[in-house]
Amino acid sequence: MTLAALGDWLKTHQPGIRRLQWSVVLVYALLVGLPAFLDLPDRAQHLWNSLTLFAQFVFWGLWWPLVLLATLLLGRVWCGFLCPEGMLSELASAKGLGHSPPRWMRWGGWPFAAFALTTLYGQMVSVYQYPKPALLILGGSTLAAIAVGYLYGRNKRVWCRYLCPVNGVFGLLAKLSPLHFKVDPLAWGQSQERHQPLPSFNCAPLVPVRNMQSAAACHMCGRCSGFRESVELSWRSPFSEIVTVAGHKPSSWESALILFGLMGVALGAFHWSGSAAFIALKQALAEALVEMGILWPLEATAPWWLLTDYPQLNDVMTILDGVALILFILGLMLFAGGALAVLILAASLICGTARVWRSFHHLVQALIPLAGAGVILGLSALTVSILKSEGIVLPAVAEVRATLLGLAALASIHLGWKILALYAQGWRRLAAMAPMLGAVGLGTAVWGSLFWS
Repeated sequence: MTLAALGDWLKTHQPGIRRLQWSVVLVYALLVGLPAFLDLPDRAQHLWNSLTLFAQFVFWGLWWPLVLLATLLLGRVWCGFLCPEGMLSELASAKGLGHSPPRWMRWGGWPFAAFALTTLYGQMVSVYQYPKPALLILGGSTLAAIAVGYLYGRNKRVWCRYLCPVNGVFGLLAKLSPLHFKVDPLAWGQSQERHQPLPSFNCAPLVPVRNMQSAAACHMCGRCSGFRESVELSWRSPFSEIVTVAGHKPSSWESALILFGLMGVALGAFHWSGSAAFIALKQALAEALVEMGILWPLEATAPWWLLTDYPQLNDVMTILDGVALILFILGLMLFAGGALAVLILAASLICGTARVWRSFHHLVQALIPLAGAGVILGLSALTVSILKSEGIVLPAVAEVRATLLGLAALASIHLGWKILALYAQGWRRLAAMAPMLGAVGLGTAVWGSLFWS
């Protein structure tokens, strides 16, 4: 079967895809919902005799790393075929009020803001470790998706298009996918000129398919495959979109998501629990409070839905812990993201063109492979630690991590070199590559410190 035929097969098998989505909804509800109503496992329980531990491993140790990896390799297939929130939001939209999305909802900063706030809050309540926070965040997100679907759009996924906390991350990773739905605008126009009556299709994520050049917003559902003989599933170079398309409409919010979100907030979320810098920060804050005679933040706690509070497991965050956590993640975000921004801005200035900000935002996109690999490796660290606690030691973990991080760094270097060719030649291109190498080196170092500090 050719890729184009596979795309057409997806279009004609939408009822089967819907049944698959319902099965995922049931599994999702089981893994996220049921453990929250069970007693927390003790040290004598294991993956094979505790639903809570099994759900934690499947959901955070396998499910989410594989979702991100699949997006990187196949585009947003999770969104199109499997995501419970997307399907339930679309179903609610079919029976809902059908209002137009308001202006505030279409604000371009939501992908960054939603990702950063959700990630930060998730660390405050230990979402990876305990089932109640997982139900609160993921279940709350699902209810919000259904509510937004009921209020806005008609048979659309307005939540996915504007408000989903991982929409921006999925969109960035999908730009590297070698698989995409290619649109031929010329064939589309010629088909329109023939005035042929054609069955319409519903693009649930609100993508203007005729002008679609990017895979970032496409959910890979296949509903548009073959339309006007101009849309087909096809291969492409994994670097082509970032080099040839990403610079046309530079987005400051996408740059913020890469620099300060994936390379900052996400890094801090994975880093803080084992960081000597975090411990030093907390000690410094404690000493300052003691000197001022303010002792209550060192002892006061908060409910589990604000800060981690499980005294039966000796896992409690005080107000001081919470403040130190927020300051650490925000500080790392500003340090890593700011340093990367300065280096890439230097490369853009060296190019010597009048399009400094356009080239800056375009060059930031070169860091997507490194940022994506770091987040996937960060999530997989939970996989490794859970298995290790069960006495299962995976072989060559350090070597695999180093290889993947190295390949991602090489991909970012390649993209930087290709993008610079669009803005400078000769010695300027060579000179601009120096700070780009510095940015890739810094990004590799900060992610590497997560595993080898």
